[in-house]
Amino acid sequence: MLANYLIGLREGLEAALVVSILVAYLVKVGRRDRLPVVTGGVAVAVAVSIGFGALLTYTSTNLLSSFQSQEIFGGTMSAIAVAFVTWMIFWMRRAARGMRAELDGRLSSALRLGAFAVALTAFLAVAREGLETALFFWSAVQAAGDTVAPVVGFGLGIATATVLAWLLYRRSVTLNLARFFTWTGAGLIVIAAGVLGYAVHDLQEGGVIGGLRNLALDLGDNISLSSWYGALLKGIFNFTPQITVAQAIAWACYLGSVMTVFFLGGRVPPPHRKSRSDSQVGSGAA
Repeated sequence: MLANYLIGLREGLEAALVVSILVAYLVKVGRRDRLPVVTGGVAVAVAVSIGFGALLTYTSTNLLSSFQSQEIFGGTMSAIAVAFVTWMIFWMRRAARGMRAELDGRLSSALRLGAFAVALTAFLAVAREGLETALFFWSAVQAAGDTVAPVVGFGLGIATATVLAWLLYRRSVTLNLARFFTWTGAGLIVIAAGVLGYAVHDLQEGGVIGGLRNLALDLGDNISLSSWYGALLKGIFNFTPQITVAQAIAWACYLGSVMTVFFLGGRVPPPHRKSRSDSQVGSGAA
């Protein structure tokens, strides 16, 4: 539940902030008459995202007859979800500062074109977040197994994000969004590492990747998933008592490399200050 709550909170707040920016711009320019159009575009984007998630579930349970094909489909979709969420984490960190100006510019152009353009702008802005969220949430639910806890956690996360975005819009609360997206991004990287490990295991069971019997870790006699700590490890890290060598390598390589780039790659080195001797050398060369 905790991992899916974080997914719902982070991804839901991203989408809610996009909507609040669009609404705030229309209010600022005195075009409240276009608010229903934006609502319609957002509603269609949400419906498409839910439909996409339902399509993934239907495909994996009804259209794929063999166990092997189901495992290959699940593993492939989970790997794609990890790639998308990783890209979105870095994109949001880079583009968050200029998001308002970008959306304001798009909506300003759309207002001149008409109602359909406004609705399309809202749809595209939210659909990008919604489709990626649906895919990642579906993968996380698949990894969690047959339980309603992920759905409950995700729903609570979405509800929290909606309330938080409304309070931010009303300026009832303040939130350091840069710090929020940094730490929730780090949390999503940990979750994505677990989903990637699950994807590798699925692909091993589907016969795409070998080494299903080569275990790096077997804690079946020591840790039970029915215990509170086992459930906690399962919920946050997608932990399983039996971990193959391929799973362990994928998990460690992804988590180590992506987390390092996430925290260190975005740092800008301080500008080089020329010393007095450097200035003199430069003047002489000139």
